[in-house]
Amino acid sequence: MSQNGLEKSRSLYGLLAVVITNVAIAGVAIFGVWRLNGNTAVIVGVLTSAFTAVSSVTTAYLGIKAISNTAKSIALGDGARQPQQATPVTPAQRTE
Repeated sequence: MSQNGLEKSRSLYGLLAVVITNVAIAGVAIFGVWRLNGNTAVIVGVLTSAFTAVSSVTTAYLGIKAISNTAKSIALGDGARQPQQATPVTPAQRTE
């Protein structure tokens, strides 16, 4: 399997894991809200927790993916080039 194919597989399965996790969290939150029978104070807490969990999982995946891509591009030499250091210039000496 080529490097490009491997990277596509990793991205696909990582995204699939995030989507499945988010759907599971949403399912549990919906089930919890359904079982609470209108207790609004607790429903707000359940929905807030579910939103926080979904946001955290998604942000973690995207952050790890971005760092991985950046590290890979730097390791392969595709990153931004370092600015060249200026050659030190010695001042001219006075001859009087």
